[in-house]
Amino acid sequence: MEMSMKQFEKSAPAALNPANSTETGRQIRDKAAALVPLLRKNAPEGERLGALSAESLIALNDVGAFKLTLPTDFGGYALGARDVVEIVSELGRGDGSAGWMAFVAGGLRNILAFPDQAVQEIFAEGRDWVGPIAAGASVFATKVGSARRVDGGWMVSGSWHFGSGCKHAKWIAVGVDYEDGSGQPRRGMTVLKADQVTIIDNWHVMGMKATSSNSLTVSEEQFVPDHRFMDMADFPAGMNETRHRYAGLASKFDGRSLMLVTNLTHMAIVLGMARGALETYIDMARKQQPFNLPYPRVADMPSTQVCAAKAYAMIKMAETAALSAADLLDRHAIEGHEISDELEQAMMMENVYAAHTLDSAVGMLQLSIGSATAHENNPIQRFARDIRVAMLHGAVRLDPTAEIFGRQLMGIAPFPMFAGGLPDVSARPAA
Repeated sequence: MEMSMKQFEKSAPAALNPANSTETGRQIRDKAAALVPLLRKNAPEGERLGALSAESLIALNDVGAFKLTLPTDFGGYALGARDVVEIVSELGRGDGSAGWMAFVAGGLRNILAFPDQAVQEIFAEGRDWVGPIAAGASVFATKVGSARRVDGGWMVSGSWHFGSGCKHAKWIAVGVDYEDGSGQPRRGMTVLKADQVTIIDNWHVMGMKATSSNSLTVSEEQFVPDHRFMDMADFPAGMNETRHRYAGLASKFDGRSLMLVTNLTHMAIVLGMARGALETYIDMARKQQPFNLPYPRVADMPSTQVCAAKAYAMIKMAETAALSAADLLDRHAIEGHEISDELEQAMMMENVYAAHTLDSAVGMLQLSIGSATAHENNPIQRFARDIRVAMLHGAVRLDPTAEIFGRQLMGIAPFPMFAGGLPDVSARPAA
């Protein structure tokens, strides 16, 4: 009897309730899994719109996808890394852009490092907002906007790129360069209201088209009050302090763990897309007849069977890496331990390499099954394009990540992850 990919997964021996998986997380995960057909159906419309369809956005909101890591103080679920990886991978299995929107919503962690006045203001209407409460653009980039000090705050102007989720967000966090009182260049982060920025229609790309990762601009200076401005030298300490300010497991990660949770959430999207590609591959192989070999179905070809088995193994290895890393992060958070710099770099390397393996698996599947996957309505071509664009993100580029970790292996001090984008502020102690 033929089994679907999902049926096989359920028949495999596994811990049904891992130690760091919660009942709430499992319920949301199952709801996310039930959305897969709808998300996959709406993916072509999202690509045409350059943003999620209204139906998909509302569906994600209804299952709580935008509040996975929001502290319980503000009506969120404050879930740990294990739950987030499992949920986001299910969303990615339906549509990579849908998973990316849940990823964008997790960026609110940056905003939680701001003073209480800013946090209360930003999340005041969060319970009723449909979509990510906040998006970010060019916070850690080499080129950002600018800010100048005025009475009570800052005047902000400039342009920013890759503002994922900007069409659905209420607030936008951006990076700015400014000069301190001594005339020294500094980097800051500020939070603008969505109506203070203009969205540029330039997100015309090969994949992840529905993430609305447009560029943003402020041509006429906009005022931002002091409480919504932070020097990036103060950011690490602010992120660590969130462990004592907010309730729920998601708020208990130290700064390095938060970076790794972000990395794992990105990987979870790619993991879900690879699963979706293999499911589609199996379904196609059972229905199609080979072009140039005398088998009744593509599924009967030994090369197809070998390809499916290899892809399955690659996906399971990446899944094991992701869940193992998530469980480790959750344990550290629960026990109140911090992740060392050396462990952070090692985990980042493992996660990035595993995600790139998934890119290879999907490419192998598409080449094996053939030209039918070139059609715009075929999910495999979209998964292949979306995964490739996801893996172009600066934070998960394989060779730079390997160089950072490789220096550590060689006993050479590694570079910080954003060494190329942030100015050197080592001479100024964090507040």
